[in-house]
Amino acid sequence: MQGNGEAYLQGEWKQDDVPMQKQLLNYSLHRFNFTCDSVYIEIDSYAKVNSGMDSCMNKGAWKEYVRGTYHQTNDTLRIRGNFCNADFTLKKQAGCFRSGPYDGSFKISKQADSTVQFSSTSNVIPVNLHLIKRTICVPKPI
Repeated sequence: MQGNGEAYLQGEWKQDDVPMQKQLLNYSLHRFNFTCDSVYIEIDSYAKVNSGMDSCMNKGAWKEYVRGTYHQTNDTLRIRGNFCNADFTLKKQAGCFRSGPYDGSFKISKQADSTVQFSSTSNVIPVNLHLIKRTICVPKPI
């Protein structure tokens, strides 16, 4: 059976902007969907400088997707999963952008019932999220 996960995280969370995003050459906005102990992530990336093939970079805006599980210990959220296609099926290791395993660690600061901040251990820009839709975990067979 699927694990219960963290009750306060259950639902859809969205990042609307990043601090000083107009001054940054590139940045990403995140959308998290926590369902029991599973997580689905959409990463919208933006770049003012084209550092790859334009067919991939889509004039400076592209999306990446991650499907995985998470576990919280004290104030640290650990997400392990894989980069996926838009329908969250496993992505082949070819083509544009990242593929294969995703392993992320975040320090969580809970601001209120409907806002949280994730501080990545690999990025200095905080991910400020607000709750879009609350859900309740109903564990499913794996």
